Amino acid sequence: MTKLVGVIGAGQMGNGIAHVFALAGYDVILSDISEDALDKAVETINKNLDRQVSKEAISTDQAKEAAARITTSSNLGDFSDVDLAIEAATENEDVKKAIFKELSEIMKPDAIMATNTSSISVTRLAAATDRPEKFIGVHFMNPVPLMKLVELIRGIATSDETYDIIQNIVGKLGKISATSEDFPAFIVNRILMPMINEAIYVLYEGVGTVKDIDLGMELGTNHPMGPLKLADFIGLDTCLAIMQVLYDGLADSKYRPCPLLVKYVEAGWLGRKTGRGFYDYSGDEPVPTR
Repeated sequence: MTKLVGVIGAGQMGNGIAHVFALAGYDVILSDISEDALDKAVETINKNLDRQVSKEAISTDQAKEAAARITTSSNLGDFSDVDLAIEAATENEDVKKAIFKELSEIMKPDAIMATNTSSISVTRLAAATDRPEKFIGVHFMNPVPLMKLVELIRGIATSDETYDIIQNIVGKLGKISATSEDFPAFIVNRILMPMINEAIYVLYEGVGTVKDIDLGMELGTNHPMGPLKLADFIGLDTCLAIMQVLYDGLADSKYRPCPLLVKYVEAGWLGRKTGRGFYDYSGDEPVPTR
């Protein structure tokens, strides 16, 4: 019976995952190496809970109870009692493996480990742990409190029992799960990222402006957000990391990251989180940067 959930990484994804678990009645430990990131995460969670109250999606009491269920920690040693740990650290395989190796020495033997990776091999990450059969990919969509889908990815060793437990928990969160085989970028990003990369090529080649590319997809295909706006929202560093995983893992030139995407990441223009990407976010309204 899963009661205590540990979430590693207090960024955009980690704070959203902590939020939905706490709202569903689970006690949550949110962990990060940065105390500053933890403070910001708690602030964001409270703000998002308040927003849900103002939209009458939840009651004031539900928001207060959810906030009270979340504790923070900068020490993974506090995960000795968790029933489920979900890693939502940066999209870097070495970082993730190091976290899982440490967790293997801390967590109780029957506890489940999960990764929120958006592209990295679940089988490879599981192999870094002491319990590959109790390891699974649980890929939440961003923003977590709003998005209904969770991709479940079984590694080659993931047991049926682990899969069934996690699928059941996803349902309790009010989410719907889709199951993907363990191939680079899984289902959603395998389809989405090449589209975003192609939109960046369209800009790079001068076929259209930032504004017209986004307008074309928003009004021409009824996408709620254009691909360049969406790339900024996701983070251009994350988009590049996923394209690199696709390119390396599938060895097909159609997944080659656009040089313009590489250039923006090299410049530190990572999108909304740095205030600048394909749009400049310093004013009241986002303004295209080219």
